[in-house]
Amino acid sequence: MKVLVTGGGGFLGRHVVGRLLARGYTVRSLGRSAQPELVAQGVEVIQGDIADAEAVDRAVAGTDAVFHVAAKAGVWGAREDYFNANVLGTRHVLAACARHGVKRLVYTSTPSVVFTGEAFAGADESLPYGKNWLCPYPETKAQAEQEVLAANGRDGLLTCALRPHLIWGVGDPHIVPRLVDRARRGRLRIVGDGKNRVDITHVANAALAHVLALDALDKGTAAGCAYFLSQGEPVVLWDWINNLLKRLGEPPVKRSISAKTAYRVGSSLEWIYDKFCLPGEPAMTRFVAVELSKDHWYDITAARRDLGYAPEVSTEAGVDELVADWKRNRS
Repeated sequence: MKVLVTGGGGFLGRHVVGRLLARGYTVRSLGRSAQPELVAQGVEVIQGDIADAEAVDRAVAGTDAVFHVAAKAGVWGAREDYFNANVLGTRHVLAACARHGVKRLVYTSTPSVVFTGEAFAGADESLPYGKNWLCPYPETKAQAEQEVLAANGRDGLLTCALRPHLIWGVGDPHIVPRLVDRARRGRLRIVGDGKNRVDITHVANAALAHVLALDALDKGTAAGCAYFLSQGEPVVLWDWINNLLKRLGEPPVKRSISAKTAYRVGSSLEWIYDKFCLPGEPAMTRFVAVELSKDHWYDITAARRDLGYAPEVSTEAGVDELVADWKRNRS
């Protein structure tokens, strides 16, 4: 089987590629960089942007299945950039799948597609799509997910969407490095009462779910469906962060800010950054204030049932591995 992974050079994408290679599949990756580490593993790399229809068409041609992992993530930036990467890019993938007769598409989504600004505790896939988005990332991902699922059964294509929450692990270029950097600079604050629980997903478990989803599509058990993914056990967010910082030898977060104050600060900073076209991103946004202060954890019964998903790497084992790697390579 020949499989394309868009964003195969990214954090999650590399793990998906590794699982596919271990199965003996022929793997192709689409990404903006040359990805020499993938080439060394025998992966065919197509260099191009997901928003470039011609590059996407070249990457999809001749494949049997596609994992659409590439996306523009983050909480700040121009809506046009998010739309081009997340919506337009997904449309290019869907169109290319139709042209080239691809039969299976696994789409990497996010729980943020159901964002409303409210807390979620044990919610499942019956939740409607969100509203009051507060930033373009969840809005554009929700639009793309809906188009992927609507394409299920069209031109012989079967599709499903996976919603892993807060992917982390060795090699994470985003969550842990940002936490450590802000802790060292005294820029972290507990938002809210510090008791909110959230889902996290080890990268190996997220990658496992992706290949299981391909199997499920082959069996017809996941077609047209979306699935929440996690470790299966939410963590108390700020306890987990402080435990991780302690084990990494970094100062714990002790100072706090109320959720309402953080939201107001985020709103003010967003206005300032927009008004004066400041570079970078605000230290706080409304979306981040909500995410850091409220429960966000989900029932993964559907993924267990339809995909046969069971996390292979426990939270404890994942943290042990992450801490050992961090001390070995970054201390």
